[in-house]
Amino acid sequence: MKIIAIGASYSKTSINRVFAKYVAEQIEDAQTEVMDLNIYDLPLYTTEKEKEIGIPQSARDFVIKLDEADLLVISLAEHNGTYTTAFKNLFDWSTRVKLQIFENKPMILLSTAPGPRGGLGVLEAAKVRFPIHGAKIVGAFSLPKFNENFDETLGVQDPILRDQLFELIHKTSIEINEFAD
Repeated sequence: MKIIAIGASYSKTSINRVFAKYVAEQIEDAQTEVMDLNIYDLPLYTTEKEKEIGIPQSARDFVIKLDEADLLVISLAEHNGTYTTAFKNLFDWSTRVKLQIFENKPMILLSTAPGPRGGLGVLEAAKVRFPIHGAKIVGAFSLPKFNENFDETLGVQDPILRDQLFELIHKTSIEINEFAD
């Protein structure tokens, strides 16, 4: 099984990329590829820009990369309660390539942030929006207070949150196997 892990942020030090990678690596018998969204450099989407330049190859490449996955693990960064501007722009361009960009692939949807809500606003927005674009969300989890609750070597530190996350990963593994049958 191939997992594509995405931290939905263009920050070079994205905690969401770290978290997506960590969660993806907890799934047994899988090959994980962690995407760096910085390679998908795109102009700000407008219909006028699309008419002027067409759909950029970067948007097409992103959709092709999503197609390679058997499972998507996406951890969303939150800016003012919603997607980061850069990720939303990539999402907008990508849906111009293919409206159903997630193609009914199973997805673990995550969020984390330094604050006590852990990006819960963007997670809830994506839980509504992504299925419209073909996502089959098999699990969702928000990790609050990332700097306190996560260690890159040891993983999730809070025992209750760790148990919740591993229960989700276990349940997801079962669902993915059923989905593949």
